[in-house]
Amino acid sequence: MVFSKSEEEHVTHVSTVLSRLRANNLFAKASKCLFHVSSVEYLGYVVSSEGLKMDQAKVQQILNWPPPRNLKALQSFLGFANFYRCFIKNYSKKISSLTSFLKKDSHFPLNEEALRQFHQLKEAFTIAPILLYPPFRKLLPAELNYEIHDKELLGIVWALKHWRAFLLSLSSSFEVLTNHSSLQYCMSSKILTRRQAGWAEFLSEFHFSITYRPGRLATLPDALSHRDNVYPERGEDFISKNPMNYQKIIKQDEIQASKFFAVKVEAFSNLIESIQKSLWQDSQYRSILQDLGKGKSVQDYSLDSSSQLLLFKDWVVVPNDPTIQLSILQKRHDSPLAGHPGQEKTLKLVKRDFHWPGMTQFIKDYVSSCQQCSRNKNIHHKKFGLLKPLPIPNGPWICLSMDFITQLPLSNSFDSILVIVDRFSKMAVFIPTMSSITSLDLAHLFIKNIFSKHGLPSSIVSDRGSLFVSSFWTNLCQQLKISRDLSTAYHPETDGQTERVNQILEQYLWMYVSYHQDDWNTWLPLAEFAYNNSDHSSTKQSPFFTVYGRDPHFDSVHITQDTPAGKLSKKSNQYSKMSRENLKLP
Repeated sequence: MVFSKSEEEHVTHVSTVLSRLRANNLFAKASKCLFHVSSVEYLGYVVSSEGLKMDQAKVQQILNWPPPRNLKALQSFLGFANFYRCFIKNYSKKISSLTSFLKKDSHFPLNEEALRQFHQLKEAFTIAPILLYPPFRKLLPAELNYEIHDKELLGIVWALKHWRAFLLSLSSSFEVLTNHSSLQYCMSSKILTRRQAGWAEFLSEFHFSITYRPGRLATLPDALSHRDNVYPERGEDFISKNPMNYQKIIKQDEIQASKFFAVKVEAFSNLIESIQKSLWQDSQYRSILQDLGKGKSVQDYSLDSSSQLLLFKDWVVVPNDPTIQLSILQKRHDSPLAGHPGQEKTLKLVKRDFHWPGMTQFIKDYVSSCQQCSRNKNIHHKKFGLLKPLPIPNGPWICLSMDFITQLPLSNSFDSILVIVDRFSKMAVFIPTMSSITSLDLAHLFIKNIFSKHGLPSSIVSDRGSLFVSSFWTNLCQQLKISRDLSTAYHPETDGQTERVNQILEQYLWMYVSYHQDDWNTWLPLAEFAYNNSDHSSTKQSPFFTVYGRDPHFDSVHITQDTPAGKLSKKSNQYSKMSRENLKLP
């Protein structure tokens, strides 16, 4: 259903909807479509500019309904009539005698009083008024004295109460937009007034997030006609006024993953088209593209054969368009496939494929203004001491470290995570499990997730948890010739590598889990990918690159490079040696 305020506006809205349908190969049956109408039948109602009224075909069915002769017939009639009860004043009183026959020991046929109410109810449907669209609730005298913060929060509470039945039935999180920025933290604040505490208890029923939207960007709260305009499509004006806060012009539905993949291929396809179009509008790059198109050679520049993107050496050239640059950072920083990495890691993720002048400072400004990172990556430890490293392994998946993250909220019956880290490549595996597992269960997890993919290690570093010192696990490691290196009691720094990975994983989950924290299990595969795809400070390259000799593709922007197998093998050996050298202390 498309609603517009004027005929000219309606033509634009309908054209936009039809264009979207065509672009996505979706079809609407012409016989089921109505265009340029002032009223329409929708879900049993007639919706018009005047208000809401009953569908006359449905009313006629009620008028023709015979008196119920048994319980099932009465339930059927009342169930049908209840659909339109909002049109009948004092509806409950009008059916009081009828509802008394719903009791277990009632006897039919209906008595005179019940029959009278039955016919009166049918008559009431013929004279039912047209319902006006409900106005917003006015503040009560006491509510007028609330502080601004509480008045704004009251609006959210009232809206959620009104739509409670629908919102509680949602399987995913919903978003509340507000022009009062402090409300973003109302559910995490530790200091609440008595009134706010009561509201917080009510709001805790819902799975939602509160997002700040500046008042100057606000339009009428009409989801049908303004859904695509919640955020500006191009943010140059916004950036010029607030160059350090880039986060507000990115659409939240693109930042927050709709479970699993937040980065969609079609979104990056649009990015490629935007880059190509914007490059031709730039006088500097237009001349380079024209020369390359004529077969001329331009130093350090070339055209990618598959995507026809302009390359500077091996990087895709990005034009001086803040919207395009922000879109790239949205995928390489905000996305669950990136995991909100720090400034250096974000820079390296972007530099794998892209290049534009001033990129380093642009990325640093973006990451430093990221509210998610600021809230979830607080520095709370003492100054770093001298590093006391363990012996460097000879290759990947030879020496491992293991640890558990426990006492987590239940997620698909799991309440713990087994973290296993390769000490050479720093590659990690995150395995959901339960705190009640036995040493035999631990062995099964190890065989399924490590041995089947990487073979047997020569040593395992762990703490002195009950599972790691159990007789079964001890005997198993002895039989398999695996050395167990247990940390000293009260000195977790022995396994500091895994402890640090645990911290990174917990920070990741804080970023993306729902308010109820009961879906962390679904985020573990993406958390594992994001960690293994980011450069490690020790090896100076990603764990994925250290093990496989290449970086993974996680969006549609990448440059295809054909490398002979022999050369690839030599490169892999070189990278392995480089990792060993980087692991050594200077």
